[in-house]
Amino acid sequence: MDPKYLQLADRLERAENAIAMTGAGISVESGIPAFRGSQGLWAEYDPMEYAHIQSFYNNPAKVWRMLKDLDALLVQAKPNPAHTALAELESMGLLKCIITQNVDSLHQEAGSKKVVEFHGNGKTLVCLDCGRKYSSRDIPLDSLPPRCNCMGVLKPDVVFFGEAIPYEAGSQAQSVACSCDLIMVIGTSAVVAPASMIPVTAKNNGAYVVEINLEPTVLSQTISDLVINESAGRVLPEVVTWLKSRGK
Repeated sequence: MDPKYLQLADRLERAENAIAMTGAGISVESGIPAFRGSQGLWAEYDPMEYAHIQSFYNNPAKVWRMLKDLDALLVQAKPNPAHTALAELESMGLLKCIITQNVDSLHQEAGSKKVVEFHGNGKTLVCLDCGRKYSSRDIPLDSLPPRCNCMGVLKPDVVFFGEAIPYEAGSQAQSVACSCDLIMVIGTSAVVAPASMIPVTAKNNGAYVVEINLEPTVLSQTISDLVINESAGRVLPEVVTWLKSRGK
């Protein structure tokens, strides 16, 4: 096995409170495009035009046209080997929690139990007027924007640019980042605050930082102790298989 994989496996074995932080990159192998990069969603849609909360307030029908395209991808997406491997690490007692910036619920579908959804959940819609929540599967998107029974506009229960992180998610993420002794940063460049502060907080509290990204990030040159520039869908299953061979 690759020496870096062995180093990660060894660290996971020795960690008492390992966590993972995941971003859009981990779901690319599930058919969901990342937001940044040449093939990212923001290459097609300007985030300030489509993903800022003020844009949603100003023209919800326009933003919902983008959201409808994204929803079609989310419906078809299934957990990939990286999601499954993280769920296995949790079941093996080697991973305590996942903090995810993703809104696709693929970690939960893969079997992960302790997931902090930092940016909300795309499978729930909330009325901007009365606050009632709906399952997105129960709301047809034939007419945009979709509306509540009270005729208020429905919005995905996710964090848009310009919105605050939900208090409970932010508090949970801060707590586990402060107490972990190892953090795997997977599929995220970790450049957007406040999510960008999670690995920094972990590092400042003594955690060992493992980065699994296809390309180097700002973390690679600043706080990462181990950098693996490969697909998480390849790295994590191999690590899990090796750990299982040792009876973990």
